[in-house]
Amino acid sequence: MSVVADTVPNLRPVRPPGPARRKLTRFERRASAGLLIGTAALYLWDLGSVGWGNIYYAGAVHGMAQDWTAFLFGSTDAGSVVTVDMPPGSLWAMALSARMFGLSSWSLLVPQALMGVGAVALLCAAVRRVTTSGAGLLAGAALALTPAAVATFRYNDPDALLVLLLVAAAYATVRAVEAARPRWLLLAGVLVGLAFLTNPAQALVPLPALALAYLVAAPTGFWRRVLHLLAAGVAVVVAGAWWYALVELRPSTTRPYIGGSRTDSALELAMGEGGLGRFLGSAPELERMTDARSAVLVGWLLPAALALLLVGLLLRSRAPRTDAARASLLLWGGWTATAALALAVSSYNSYDTVALAPGVAALVGIGSAVLWERRRRWAGRGTLALLVAGTVAWAWLLLDRTPEFVPRWVVVAAAAVVIGVVLVGAAVRRRGAAAVGTTMALMALAGPAAYAAHITATEGQDAGAHGPAAPGPELRELLRSTGRQWSAATVGTQNSATLALASDTTVMGIGGLSGNDPAPTLEQFQAIVAAGEVRWFVDAGPARGRASAISTWVQQTFQSTTADDSTVYDFAKPRP
Repeated sequence: MSVVADTVPNLRPVRPPGPARRKLTRFERRASAGLLIGTAALYLWDLGSVGWGNIYYAGAVHGMAQDWTAFLFGSTDAGSVVTVDMPPGSLWAMALSARMFGLSSWSLLVPQALMGVGAVALLCAAVRRVTTSGAGLLAGAALALTPAAVATFRYNDPDALLVLLLVAAAYATVRAVEAARPRWLLLAGVLVGLAFLTNPAQALVPLPALALAYLVAAPTGFWRRVLHLLAAGVAVVVAGAWWYALVELRPSTTRPYIGGSRTDSALELAMGEGGLGRFLGSAPELERMTDARSAVLVGWLLPAALALLLVGLLLRSRAPRTDAARASLLLWGGWTATAALALAVSSYNSYDTVALAPGVAALVGIGSAVLWERRRRWAGRGTLALLVAGTVAWAWLLLDRTPEFVPRWVVVAAAAVVIGVVLVGAAVRRRGAAAVGTTMALMALAGPAAYAAHITATEGQDAGAHGPAAPGPELRELLRSTGRQWSAATVGTQNSATLALASDTTVMGIGGLSGNDPAPTLEQFQAIVAAGEVRWFVDAGPARGRASAISTWVQQTFQSTTADDSTVYDFAKPRP
């Protein structure tokens, strides 16, 4: 494991801030631009094959793009009956894009991909500020090629904006640590607070690491550091709590029901099982980080990152308190540790593993730069060789689970050559160092790059495979011909989203995602039907939970017909 060689000599205890910092050379600017262009190409390639991505969130964006009330609260349809089961922050950019350009797979997913490019750029900049340009490029490439990041930034799950905001907060913290700048620390607090509006269960995970880095290394007095951190904490609360306060203070009759909550409460959404409550009451299971599901998504560089963290801290142990490189090792090491612990104690979806990716990538970049300085010594070269060997061995094991991606013998043979060159000392010479460093970086990234390419090539094959079947042409035409506020109602917002996206009409999802939210109640639904605001009820099979009362009433009260293979009840035709 290493980094593309730089012409910059040894790391200094504290890099000079602001204008005194060395400007990028033309080659470095071109390399950075190449990284970002390559990242954009990877995340945008054949994006339309993903389809609507997550049907549930795509259906919510469909409604939010049509109505500002639905936009504000994150309603699952333009009629604002019930919200999604998370705060709506992650959906706002997609909804604005759909409102501006019309709803399509591209208008839905391109903002997500651009968030990924932004996260890579910010991580690269954060690492470069404390080490070298080569280290920043390595960190950015490691994040860009992490399979979990590729899956996240090519999909419409909530974590794309979350990662961008948290990486931006880390960058702001790095800037704050340089010269004890409170305005940068306040910005970091605002960004973490905004992240709380996307995924409250993950947004606060890196916060202890950000605070630790500033408390340890900011070049000012201890109590001033504490005061700055308290002010940043206030910024977190203000930026993250305004939406929850708005929901709680607004009468429930003038807003949609908060989906996923038992008491129609946004605070319950943040603190309950879908929010911070996920981390309570479970014993840590750290072996999850190396299981088949997590390892291939985010674990390719995790062992190397942890080793580089320890080596980096050891090598910088005698540096001044304000040493920027060590502060960043604490920041990103703390991020990785808290993210791993959070995943170990909670139930999580596959996309949640992306929370580890920025920390791992940054540690690889910074740790490699610190160790690369010692490449002229046998101990340094030997450690580099061991890290490359260990990373390749780990990649061999992971590729064994997916042998069709990259011939494993190619990886091992190339690694053997690199290790040999390092040990014989070619890395000492300037020209040889550049070639060896570049090759080592490519070797380290070969495994995750192979799996990332596989995700890009195959994800379209599964688009829509896990959602309800799309309605046929007869049912779509039936929905389009109604002219009511809701063309139809059905049980569950997964089903309603499928109908709404296929027909481009507003469809009510009774009971929210699970069908158990009391929205609408039977009495409310009967009033909606009596007012003529909905025409059809599409039977989605046996109803569960509280929605079953509405389904039973419809079946007993109205006549049915068949459209394609679906049973549809006509609210204009009561049973005799």
